[in-house]
Amino acid sequence: MARSHHIADWNPEDTAAWEAGNKAVARRNLICTVAGDHVAFSIWSLWSVMVLFMPQEVYGFSPGDKFLLAAVATFVGGCVRIPYTMGIAKFGGRNWTTFSALVLLIPTVGTILLLANPGLPLWPYVLCAAATGLGGGNYSASLANVNAFYPQRLKGWALAVNAGGGNLGVAVVQAVGLLVLSIAGNRQPYWVCAFYLVLLAIVGIAAALFMDNLDHRIEVGHIGSILREPHTWVISLLYIGTFGSFIGFSFAFGRVLYINFLTTGQTAAQASLHVAQIAFLGPLLGSLSRIYGGRMADRIGGGRITLAVFGGMILASGLLVAISTYDEHTGYATSTAALVGYVVGFIALFILSGIGNGSVFKMIPSIFEARSRTLDGSEAERRHWARDMSGALIGFAGAVGAFGGVAINLALRQSYASTGEETAAFWVFLVFYVVASVLTWAMYVRPPVSAPRVPGGELEPTHARV
Repeated sequence: MARSHHIADWNPEDTAAWEAGNKAVARRNLICTVAGDHVAFSIWSLWSVMVLFMPQEVYGFSPGDKFLLAAVATFVGGCVRIPYTMGIAKFGGRNWTTFSALVLLIPTVGTILLLANPGLPLWPYVLCAAATGLGGGNYSASLANVNAFYPQRLKGWALAVNAGGGNLGVAVVQAVGLLVLSIAGNRQPYWVCAFYLVLLAIVGIAAALFMDNLDHRIEVGHIGSILREPHTWVISLLYIGTFGSFIGFSFAFGRVLYINFLTTGQTAAQASLHVAQIAFLGPLLGSLSRIYGGRMADRIGGGRITLAVFGGMILASGLLVAISTYDEHTGYATSTAALVGYVVGFIALFILSGIGNGSVFKMIPSIFEARSRTLDGSEAERRHWARDMSGALIGFAGAVGAFGGVAINLALRQSYASTGEETAAFWVFLVFYVVASVLTWAMYVRPPVSAPRVPGGELEPTHARV
């Protein structure tokens, strides 16, 4: 007899039930969710790889046009995150993960058709890049689903594993692109797309077979409630700095390297291959570091880890500013030392943004768990309130954070268009990280001057260390 895929009553804080079997149920759903999120991330960032197969003399698109494709995909990914978060709560993790995987078959096939017909105008490429942005919606939806399955003591780890595994999709699609470039050159992008058509079918079927639909609510009213919560805007801004940097640089890192490789006299094919050999390392290390960011936040506190992250990002972006400024004063010729410096600076930003992604998301359930203790009602009602509000903020912050990736690509596009260099964009990034670090210290690290206390003597997180 087929098992039921619907779970009506779920209390992850019940330790006895957790050890008796709920842990295995949560783990099974986590594995399938990570797989679906991983492939969705790959499709979302597909065009960061496809542009390496699109030499300007064949397709006619400028570097600015290619930054635009990245910005459009990132923008749509941010826009659909809130609807996707509400969709997975309404229709269930199993149903929504299956649907969201299979719908990505459409832009993947569309990419094959477009690249097989060079000479087309830019707009169909923009539409296809926008459709791949649907893969970005899976991220917030999957995090909200995992948040509902796991107890408070394991949320930092579980959210980091889900997000880190999903983020790895960016590195893997770039590694697949490297493999194809190495074997077949820069005119055979179809192999990359064909590989992902198979993976999308596999994760869609696996979700239908092995996942469950868990009853948990994320409604329009929850979104309205968190919009009135000051922490929503602070967390969202911090997540722009961490996740926005990760996804923005995932799209832009390869383009920046490609442009600088061309200035050394390399051909388009040589530059594409050399970019592919390097570019995947950033998303790979950023994805892995996210898992450790969640673990460190569980032990040390999300606020402290996040502050350290932004301090490091200030130093890394300062290095990029210095190198780019030096290049400007030496006639725009990129030296080998400068290329190494760019790689070091970007890799550091990837690792730090990954750690920050884990630490910022750990702060969300901690904030609402503490706030729930100030509410009237039973323990179960307070627990459900904290879970619903956390899920809503995860979706909202995930959406806003993705727009940071849009800003990065648009800033670089404008910087190149105005000056031919990326220095101005790097300055913008540096200033933002300074603002984010000050805000993190003020809200979540410094001891509150007069902190309200909740029953039991614990600090309410108005300026809490979370």
